[in-house]
Amino acid sequence: MIKQAIIVEGRYDKNTLSQIVDAPIFETKGFGIFKDKKRLAMLRKIAEERGVIIFTDSDGAGFVIRNYLKGVLPKDKVLHAYIPDIYGKERRKEQASKEGKLGVEGMTREVILQALRQAGAEEEQSPREPISKADLFLTGFSGPGSKEKRKELMEALKLPEHLSSNGFLDVLNLLMTREEFLERYGEKYG
Repeated sequence: MIKQAIIVEGRYDKNTLSQIVDAPIFETKGFGIFKDKKRLAMLRKIAEERGVIIFTDSDGAGFVIRNYLKGVLPKDKVLHAYIPDIYGKERRKEQASKEGKLGVEGMTREVILQALRQAGAEEEQSPREPISKADLFLTGFSGPGSKEKRKELMEALKLPEHLSSNGFLDVLNLLMTREEFLERYGEKYG
């Protein structure tokens, strides 16, 4: 598993990477990151905790997003993965992009792994026991009557309000160990 979280532009990039690497992957939703203060706060918190790898397309839009993130995330916690300029069209698209370059989603496994190695991606030395869905249930953050409690924790951690249950669990696992989570929120555990 890669220690750092990976930031990509969109869901197709995330889907491609998730089939190749074991790492937490977050989307900017393209230029949506410029207006989404909660998502940005979450990415900043993750960067401070684990470090991030910015892995955007090699077109102009990708560099605009990369440069924005470079300016708002802690510089010492950010690595940059670059894909080469390869011209073509992704399979799912009717036509090539404006610049005619393949994006992250169009790269081969080998190109993606090479880009991550060159960026300095680190393997996590001792994988930690993750917070599970059962832990969320037993601590009252999922199941009947949990919505308000989960909302309060999400606000306290400055997480986006529309984060899915699985996304919430992923972010918790990035921000704290299972032991820390149970120590802080496990009063119902017994």
